Amino acid sequence: MSIAKKVETKSKEMPVLFTKDNFIWMAIGGVIIALGFFLMSGGKNTDPKVFDDNVVYSTTRITVAPILILLGLVIEIFAIFKKAKSAN
Repeated sequence: MSIAKKVETKSKEMPVLFTKDNFIWMAIGGVIIALGFFLMSGGKNTDPKVFDDNVVYSTTRITVAPILILLGLVIEIFAIFKKAKSAN
């Protein structure tokens, strides 16, 4: 006679890594990074045969856009490491 053993598998629930709050912060960081890249792309010259220093080396392209991209990356890092609030 063979006796079949009933094997019970306990389904352990894994803790959720990211909550809704984390995803909101990640979306905010992604939008800021996209805005920085959009600003870095800048405008164009009115005449393509003429090189205009003011358009290529504008403050928006050289200073504001990289700062926004770095700010977005910092927000992304914050969103990844942010812990969920305990419900105590």
